[in-house]
Amino acid sequence: MHLLAHSLENTGIGLAVLSDPDSIAYYGGYWNYLGMEFGRPTLMIVAPGQSPVIVTPLMESEMCAAMSWVGDIRHWTDGGREWRDLLIGLLGGAAAGTCIGIEQARLPNVIAAEIRARLPDRAVADIAPLVAEQRMIKSSDEIAIMRQAGEVAISMMDAAADAIGPGVPEYEIALAAMQAGTRRAASMLRDPQDRHVSPLIHNLQILQSGTDTCMVHRRAAVRRLEAGDPVYLCFCGMVSFRNYKLGFDRQFFVGRVTEEQARIQEAAMAAQRAALATIRPGIRCEAVNAAAEEAYATAGFSPGYRTGRSVGMSLLEAPELKRGEARELRAGMTFAVDGGITVPGKGGGRIGDSIVVTEDGFDYLTPYPRDMKVL
Repeated sequence: MHLLAHSLENTGIGLAVLSDPDSIAYYGGYWNYLGMEFGRPTLMIVAPGQSPVIVTPLMESEMCAAMSWVGDIRHWTDGGREWRDLLIGLLGGAAAGTCIGIEQARLPNVIAAEIRARLPDRAVADIAPLVAEQRMIKSSDEIAIMRQAGEVAISMMDAAADAIGPGVPEYEIALAAMQAGTRRAASMLRDPQDRHVSPLIHNLQILQSGTDTCMVHRRAAVRRLEAGDPVYLCFCGMVSFRNYKLGFDRQFFVGRVTEEQARIQEAAMAAQRAALATIRPGIRCEAVNAAAEEAYATAGFSPGYRTGRSVGMSLLEAPELKRGEARELRAGMTFAVDGGITVPGKGGGRIGDSIVVTEDGFDYLTPYPRDMKVL
């Protein structure tokens, strides 16, 4: 928090409004409240030389006080002016001419409109790049948590693989993964100190089988597996431990694999291997992506999507491993690194792992077999 306040001061921003729930979790240690999807914003106000303030609904204030180190928690209730006067009072109390920092892409329109209408003379600056920069390099404590998230992810994949077989409906595989992940997460938590950390793995499982593996993000449905099916599982959006997320993907085959299926899957795995082989500090993100794209081309395929994205408290952080991303890798960055091929109407080949960049290369956060697996 001191680093954020110092950065605000150095850039001439007098105070900032954090509205991204992941930013509030990162700086304030408070998450898992109901937010704007229910019309109830939680905001964090940060100003150089002052104690931060969290603005949250009354119904969430007890949990906020229990979870966050922030001592000044201002609550509001449904109806009337709700959060509006409270927020404007905090922002408008600063000296005239004070520039207000906002997370532009994550500031709800209703809050942005209130600030513009009530404080029309105040300059506004986007602090999202500054926040992204500070969250980019993970601390040793963060990396330790992400390794635990990797353990959760591996338990999920093992359980999913055990559930795969002819006649099994896709949703049963997803249920097996969710239960195993929840139990593994719970085994690493203790009561009462972890009472505000839920072990529950949830969200809609990305899972397709058969020719539907060409539909990259189709969710698990009632289709029953058949012999010879590829089965693709993606845990992006599901794996979360202490609010840290990972990317982790595998594709399995039921009973047998055809030469063409094997060729597609091997090309995807080769692209991921090529990308991983380049990872070390000082390499540009776009060069990692270029290595994967060269592998695709050698195998006669085109890339279906970027090679990777940064992961952490958010599902998507900066930087990304894609064309045009010139930022250089640094030790402590964490990425999901993918190989992915889509053959329209027929299927695909996919693999994905999360890694942390080290001083001389990288370590896996999801240390799991990366060979072709026939179950």
